[in-house]
Amino acid sequence: MSKQAGEVSPPKKEGLRERRRRETLRRIADTGLRLFLRNGYEATTLDAIAEEAGISRRTFFYYFKSKEEIILVWQSGLAESIRRAVLEQSTRQTPLDAVKSALVGLTISYESDQARKQMMEIDRFIRSNETLRAREATKYAQQEQAVFEALCAMWPQPKRRQALRVVAMISIGAFRLAIDRWSQDEGKRPFAAYLRDCFANIAAET
Repeated sequence: MSKQAGEVSPPKKEGLRERRRRETLRRIADTGLRLFLRNGYEATTLDAIAEEAGISRRTFFYYFKSKEEIILVWQSGLAESIRRAVLEQSTRQTPLDAVKSALVGLTISYESDQARKQMMEIDRFIRSNETLRAREATKYAQQEQAVFEALCAMWPQPKRRQALRVVAMISIGAFRLAIDRWSQDEGKRPFAAYLRDCFANIAAET
């Protein structure tokens, strides 16, 4: 049977070797991001990341060629974090409110002054890097798909899928706009405030 448009595919089974490789890659990326946030992107060396992750420099270069690639993996992992956060929400609210709550909840860990400062540094680097800028559309498409899959799992009625796709598009659009406004204001307010403003504007217009 052919796959229908908008249908969510079942996850493929993952072998032990591939799972271990994915876990190691994720551990290195998470370690790198943690050090970026703590010490600053420019001040964090590849050797420091390898040491903190408990691997050799050679192993690091098996998974990554640069610090830039760590940011790319982190961006890809954000889609999965969003998907999990949406799935944790209650279905007693509207799908749009569920996504809003999930996205706002994810930003709480970046509310401290130090975290905001370091995230702003990473944001500036991303915007000044041609490779990372070129991946912006792919990044947001992955996030939109993650939201859509989570919403379909929560509200599985086939007749709702088209509307849920629209909710996913609107939600990630609001997320993207909030990031742009936060960056333009140089993080003067907590990111969650910009995110709430964007969703409030959607509610006011609809």
